[in-house]
Amino acid sequence: MSQAIADLRREYSAQVLLEESSAADPFSQFQTWWQQALQSEIAEPNAMTLATASADGVPSARIVLLKGFDQNGFVFFTNYNSYKGLQLAENPKACLVFFWKELERQVRITGLAGAAPAVESDAYFNSRPEGSRIGAWASPQSQVIPNRTWLDAIYKKFSEQLHGTAIARPPHWGGYVVTPVVVEFWQGRPSRLHDRLQYTLEANGAWKRERLAP
Repeated sequence: MSQAIADLRREYSAQVLLEESSAADPFSQFQTWWQQALQSEIAEPNAMTLATASADGVPSARIVLLKGFDQNGFVFFTNYNSYKGLQLAENPKACLVFFWKELERQVRITGLAGAAPAVESDAYFNSRPEGSRIGAWASPQSQVIPNRTWLDAIYKKFSEQLHGTAIARPPHWGGYVVTPVVVEFWQGRPSRLHDRLQYTLEANGAWKRERLAP
C-alpha cells in the first residue's frame, strides 16, 4: 500500500444529523438535503452512483444523473439495452449513492427499479436538446463498436435523417424509477464517529428510523 495514499484523510465537522432534527420519512429528509445541496451550488448535485447486479450476482456501477424524485421513487433515464438495463431486466434490485463532499454528506438508497411510465419518458425525451435525442437513436449503448469514426458516421446518418423533424423517443430508451426500501443518510463527524440514520420500509408502509454505528 502506498503510504502517501494511506495518509490521505480529513476531519469532518461541518454539521450534525440527529434524530430530533431529522424527518420522519426518507423522502422529506432527502428533500431537505437536496435543497441544501442546490443552495450550496455543488457542481452536478444530481450525479449519483447506480449499482446493479446480474442474475448471477456480478456487480456493476456507474454514474448517472437523477432527473426527478417524489414519494414513488428516484428517476433516471437511459438506454434499456445498455449493460445496466440488461442487468436490471435480470435483477431489478438497485442501489443509488449520492456523495456531496462539500457538505460532508452521503445518501444511499436501496430498492427496486422499474420502468417509468411511457408518458414521463416521452416528456423528458422531448425536453432534451436535439443532439441528445439524435444520439439516443444513433448509439447502441454498451455494445462493442469498431471505432470512433464508425460512431461519428452513424450519428451523422441519423442526424441527416432526423434533423428538423419531431424526433420520437426510441422504444429502447426511457426512464427507470428506483422505489426505495432502505435509505441511509450519512453525515461526516470528527474522529470518524459519523452520524448515520437509516430508514427501513415496513410491511405496513411506515418507515422505521434507526441510528447505525459509524
